[in-house]
Amino acid sequence: MAEVQRKELNQAGVKKFWTSDMEAIIAITLVLIVLGTINVFSSSFIFAEAEFATPYFFLKRHILNVVIGIIAFLVCFRFDYHIWRRVIFVIVLGTFLALIAVLIFGPVVNGAQRWLPLPMGQFQPAELAKLVSIMIAAAYISTKIKLEQELNYWTIQMAIIAAFAGLTELEPDMGTASIILGIPLLMLIISGLSNMKIAQLVGAGIIGAAILIFREPYRLKRLLITFDPWSDAQNVGYQTVQSLSAIGSGELTGMGLGVGVSKYDYLPEAHTDFAFAIFCQENGFLGAIFVFLLFAAFAVYAARIANKARDEYGQVLAMGIIILIVGQAIANLLMVGGMIPVVGVPLPFISYGGTSLIVTMAAIGILVNIGKQGEKSTRN
Repeated sequence: MAEVQRKELNQAGVKKFWTSDMEAIIAITLVLIVLGTINVFSSSFIFAEAEFATPYFFLKRHILNVVIGIIAFLVCFRFDYHIWRRVIFVIVLGTFLALIAVLIFGPVVNGAQRWLPLPMGQFQPAELAKLVSIMIAAAYISTKIKLEQELNYWTIQMAIIAAFAGLTELEPDMGTASIILGIPLLMLIISGLSNMKIAQLVGAGIIGAAILIFREPYRLKRLLITFDPWSDAQNVGYQTVQSLSAIGSGELTGMGLGVGVSKYDYLPEAHTDFAFAIFCQENGFLGAIFVFLLFAAFAVYAARIANKARDEYGQVLAMGIIILIVGQAIANLLMVGGMIPVVGVPLPFISYGGTSLIVTMAAIGILVNIGKQGEKSTRN
């Protein structure tokens, strides 16, 4: 009798936690935005007060970026994702010009040229190049899959992506350049690149990485110090040691919101690349696990959207967006945890970074539109 009643309830349509995969993605994104906004203020107000005479400097800018990001999300959600394929030439040209402009007109900050000054803030073209590279790769890969032709990495499309990465490396920004080039290559591998070509890529990647690392002595030092940051805790290993100390001091439940001490000039980049360390210090192991689960859930629901996409282009584009957001999250968590060298990859939503947040929101808008179009094709 009980079994019959359960079946009747299921047939009647008991309300689910999410009504669709798109709703789940939007809800998870909103939660991450709220957490990120709180953490940006908590991790930055000391530095903001000291440098700009107001504790709300970064908070105000972050809120403005959130608003712009929501607009970007709505625009990308509103338009059919196939439009980006039709205007890809214009997008690529604009991105290419922006990457060149930043090397000419961008101010030098800590030895790097990465931002173009704008009236209301700064724009980082390399962040846009990440998403545009995914669009280029998705257009190429989906065409080859549809025509049942062999995939290759030696193409005009990959040459354009490599040019994006090369211009970004000149800033210099090896971490972002690696993402710009690495995600499209990973998309190729997942989509069915032959084993021989994968082996060639791996070999070329090892040689290329070695050249880039040995070209700049500080990169080799960062790589070697990863294995024992305490051996040079006051110099090259300082950031990693301070990050691990911040995480460990949070224990199970954290010191409390705003109470973390590492942002008091102990941990460099406390509100940007290492914002998650402050989050852990103030919210503890339980808070960290909650963030892990949010990104894991995002990956699951995004993968469901990719699987239900109406065509090959939607599937490959969604896959690239998943790698972009979840992959960066994994890289940042590993970096903050001292398991990989310091590479300057932000944690989506949690780290302060205007262009990164806006581009991420635009990418999620495209992802949700892919889900929307997939549902339409399923109903039809």
